[in-house]
Amino acid sequence: MPPREKLAEQLDPASTVLLTVECQQGVVGPDSALPELAREARTSGALHNIARLVAAAHGAGVQVLHAVAERRPDGRGANHNARLFRAAGRLPVQQYSGTTAVRIAAPVEVADEDIVVRRLHGLSPVAGTGVDALLRNLGCRTLVVTGVSANVAIPNAVFDAVNLGYTAVVPSDAIAGVPADYTPAMIRNTLALVATVTTTKDALGCWQSPRRAMKRA
Repeated sequence: MPPREKLAEQLDPASTVLLTVECQQGVVGPDSALPELAREARTSGALHNIARLVAAAHGAGVQVLHAVAERRPDGRGANHNARLFRAAGRLPVQQYSGTTAVRIAAPVEVADEDIVVRRLHGLSPVAGTGVDALLRNLGCRTLVVTGVSANVAIPNAVFDAVNLGYTAVVPSDAIAGVPADYTPAMIRNTLALVATVTTTKDALGCWQSPRRAMKRA
């Protein structure tokens, strides 16, 4: 099967879920706790491409799931067993539940049919969050992973999806990490071994094709 036809088969709207990872104001917004990561997500075009994919998913009937990382002000249930968690607790902007920091950042739009999953612990937006059960109930076979960061949460999500039996698809220009040259190296040497690596343009082509539009009509 030609690569484009194979990708179109993998991205069948009936069995595909688009996952956005930590695309929240406190992470990729103007007042981010991680300004270097926020700047990279925006200047690289990753956040814009995520917004394009979300809009196309809404139009094609693809389920969208937004994974948000947050914590209680008292820190109950949060991890403290790694340097990353301890450093996060000292940042000037905290991802507190119910605050602006944990709202999905523009230009990504959240539709009524989207599902927002919030986690209070760990590194993964999939493992231990209830996402697996949601995906199975939605009839998901392919999980499209987008968002931040390519350093931690994105590879966690991809590995968990593969371990749980899903096909993982990663639009390489819809994820971001720091430094800028780390993301393509990580994709090439790690994610390409376990996931289908594509581009936003090719994914959009699968969801915006004339044949797909005729079916929806």
